[in-house]
Amino acid sequence: MALIGFARVSTTKQDLTFQIEALQAAGCSEIFSGKQSGVSDDNEKKLAEMINYIRKDDVVIVTKLTRLGRSLKSILSAIESIHAKKATLKTLDAVIDTSNDSPFAKATVNLIAVLAQLDRDLIVSRTAEGRELAKAAGKHLGRRKIISEDDRKKIRSSKKSVMSLARQYKVSHTTINRIKKEVS
Repeated sequence: MALIGFARVSTTKQDLTFQIEALQAAGCSEIFSGKQSGVSDDNEKKLAEMINYIRKDDVVIVTKLTRLGRSLKSILSAIESIHAKKATLKTLDAVIDTSNDSPFAKATVNLIAVLAQLDRDLIVSRTAEGRELAKAAGKHLGRRKIISEDDRKKIRSSKKSVMSLARQYKVSHTTINRIKKEVS
């Protein structure tokens, strides 16, 4: 029996240190970690890597159930895959321990997974609302334009080659082509 840790944060700006230290303190001999969204393909790959590694009677440890994923489907799928390998899952916040196979324990796992999905859906909803409010207020969303409007006018009227303009403005030829297609 080995203790196998799984740590995840959603963005590259977040820090894994707390989770990794907690998993090490819990005695994990191997820790799989990454900085990827809980609903991304990268998270599925990292989970698959960990699941391929575990063996019968191993215990997968996470700080919280939401570290496995943010959707109900991905969390339950991960738990199913862990159980298929005859291993169990335990959270350090002591909410989940799938070595207990009682109906109440199974219901608790499902309820926590549903709440994780709800949390994810609320985040997506609030983000969309914020984006719509910003658009309605006339705020620019996305990357800032690196070429001023004056320079854009010059590019559109220039007779120089696309590659020459790209070198001059230190941008890609695709950017120059896009600007040339813009209507002033």
